Parts: sequence; structure tokens; C-alpha cells
Amino acid sequence: MERRQFIQHAGLAGILAAGIAPAVRAESPAIRWRLASSFPKALDTIYGAAETFSAKVKEMSGGKFEISVHPGGELMPPFGVVDGVQQGTVECAHTAPYYFFGKDETFAMDCAIPFGMNSRQMNAWYYDGNGLSLFREFYKTYNIVNFPMGNTGAQMGGWYRKDINTLEDIKGLKMRIGGFGGKVLERIGGVPQNIPGGEIYQALEKGTIDATEWVGPYDDQKLGFQKVAKNYMYPAWWEGGPQLVLYVNSKAFEGLSAENKAIIQAASTYAHVEMQARYDSRNPKAIKELIAEGVKLQQMPKDIMDAAFKASEELYAELSEKNANWKKIYADFSTVRRDMNQWFRVTEFGFDSYMQSQKL
Repeated sequence: MERRQFIQHAGLAGILAAGIAPAVRAESPAIRWRLASSFPKALDTIYGAAETFSAKVKEMSGGKFEISVHPGGELMPPFGVVDGVQQGTVECAHTAPYYFFGKDETFAMDCAIPFGMNSRQMNAWYYDGNGLSLFREFYKTYNIVNFPMGNTGAQMGGWYRKDINTLEDIKGLKMRIGGFGGKVLERIGGVPQNIPGGEIYQALEKGTIDATEWVGPYDDQKLGFQKVAKNYMYPAWWEGGPQLVLYVNSKAFEGLSAENKAIIQAASTYAHVEMQARYDSRNPKAIKELIAEGVKLQQMPKDIMDAAFKASEELYAELSEKNANWKKIYADFSTVRRDMNQWFRVTEFGFDSYMQSQKL
């Protein structure tokens, strides 16, 4: 054996004998995913939740796990993201599940249904109740693993070209209304239109629709609805606490290490909390500015609320008769909604109604 080889081998043997391993560590392979959003980039709150999620994943993984975020229409149509994730075209998506009630009405319950739960109640059902486990089971058939990722809080009831004073004013009204709420609007005489966020303004401006709803003052002001309709109603009986969701392709998720799975969960939860904090922080200023521009606030007439509530309960009973997925999840949802409202009536309502009557 040559002298150099002998020294090299002797040196390695000495290191091993001393129990000291060479400072060699294989780096984990970098992970690159794509996220398709259903929302336009201009909406920094609702679209921004996906950007927050992406940034947190990168931060917690030390830069080894990166997720690029793409606005609605860039990789696929805004309403095409379920198919995209299911088929593995993209690894994940951020969307409002009620957009996809046409596939199965049960999707809507993962976001908001008319006269459903508010955001705190949804969180309780999901994080401490059966909500998450029930929907994990539901989404298996779509090759999807779901994570709550955002909530807007109770939304405004929309922008109307004309005054809405009674139930009769809803008859024949062409309104852009998100997802499942349109089924109830139709039952009380309206004509629902399902239009992506980035296309609503043009439809309202051209008179293709008579009314629209989106989220609330901060987003609505950005979209400019106050320029073409001055009647701004509240509340949205169809969206008391709409939850946004991260959809992850099940094969892609199962391919992750336990650490990266935990990062996905932690990052989506952070974005979930941040989204509503942003809305709650920014809406007060925006509503003042809209009123200063001549916008007229109007509470939704009680006869409309009553008719919509009755129609909603009838619809849910019908769906429980014909849709096994709906029946299973709604049985739990409706029980939680009942119990939550009995409790909130005691504390939250008592406190809030007093505070909101004070001149602060």
C-alpha cells in the first residue's frame, strides 16, 4: 500500500476508533410547490392569506420548502382549483369551499351556509369539535387534505342599485352571490349569479347584475362598488362566518416528512388567524370612508331575513333526505350551532349589545 493511502486509512480508522464521525451531512432535498388561489392579487386580505402561509412555510423550513402563490386565472380558472388539486395539476389551493356546491352541496358547509355559524363558532366546531374530522373524511374521495385558512367574519349584505325595503323588492333581482347562498336567494325570488371576484365590478357597472356582495368594507372599497351602487346593506344572512380553506393534494401531503406536515398545519393556522385580524382591523376605517363618499347603510329588512331563514331550513331538510354526505355532517353542524347560540345569547350578545349602544 502506498504511504499516502496508508496515512489516509489510518487517519479514518483513528477517527472511527475515537467515536467521532466525519462532519458530513446530507442536505434534505428542496421542496417546491405551487398554490392556486381563487382570488385576485389586488385583495391583500383574502388573497394575502396564501402569501402569509407561503412565507411561514419557507421561514419554518429554513428555506427548504417553498410554495409559489398564483392568483385566480393564472394557472387555472378561479373555480377550477378543486379539480386542479384533485388531479395533482397543483399541489395545493386556497379557496372558498362553497364555490363548489355544484359538485356536492356539502362543500358549502365547510365555508358558510345561510344562517350558519359565526367565525368563533366555526373555530370551536373545527378545532375542538368534529368539524375537521368529518370534512377530512368527506374530502378523501377528492384526493384532498383540508386545513382551515382564513375567515372574514360576518359579511355585509351587498350593494344594490335600488332601495330594498321589502321581500317584494327581491323578486327578479339579479344578484351576484357567492356559492350556496344563491340557492336560498332563488327560493325567495332572486336570480343568483356566480361570478369570480375579479369580474364583479364590470358586471355591476354594465347592469348585467342589479346587485352584488363580496366581503365587507375594506375589500368592497378596493373593488370600487361604491362608484356604481350606493345602497349598502347588512348583514349577509348567507355568510355569518365564512371560512376559507387550504386544499392539499393527498399524495403530495403524504409524501412530506412529519416535520413538513407539521409546518403546513402551523402555517395555515397562522394565516387563518391573521386573515380575520386584518379584516377586523381594517373594516372600521373603510366603512367610515365609504359613508363619507355618500354610501347609504341599510339594515336588511326583517321580512327578507325571516323568509330566507324559513327557506334555508326547508332546503337543509330536503338535502338531508337526498344527500348522505350532507345528512351526516349537517346533523353534527346543526347540533353545535344550536348549542353555541344558546351560549352566545348569554355572554357575547349581552356584552356586545351593551357596548355597541354606548358612545365611546
